Amino acid sequence: MINLQVRPKLKLSMDKAIIINAAQLTLDLENVTKESTLSVVIANDAFLEKNNQKYRGINATTDVLSFPSNEYDPDTHVIYLGDVLISLPRAQYQASAGGHSLVDELQLLVIHGTLHLLGYDHLGRADKKKMQAAQDRILTQLGVNLRIKL
Repeated sequence: MINLQVRPKLKLSMDKAIIINAAQLTLDLENVTKESTLSVVIANDAFLEKNNQKYRGINATTDVLSFPSNEYDPDTHVIYLGDVLISLPRAQYQASAGGHSLVDELQLLVIHGTLHLLGYDHLGRADKKKMQAAQDRILTQLGVNLRIKL
């Protein structure tokens, strides 16, 4: 199950199911058990900057942050994969600067963040190539013609 929260004072002018679907498709294509859950939070720059500083020691905003958990609930047998935080203002800016829709940008960011929850990274060349391929494959499945190099 994907839990989606839009922080107070933010308006998301799109169907939230699109974001949930992108996260779920990522889990499905990566063969993650159906009983897994994660949370997606759409927030403002200040929220992401605060979390970036607190957990990564970086005093700057960013477009997406992922916090893997992989906690297992012995009662429900559900694995909580973690949290994906997305900055709506950064997504809006990046969509405008890239000449594509906000819907496409948010799908890209939720896929990217979810892949990080699943252990993907883009620090090394081989890891970057692997994550890029997974991200592009999921975007293609969604019919999103957007390729952003990692």
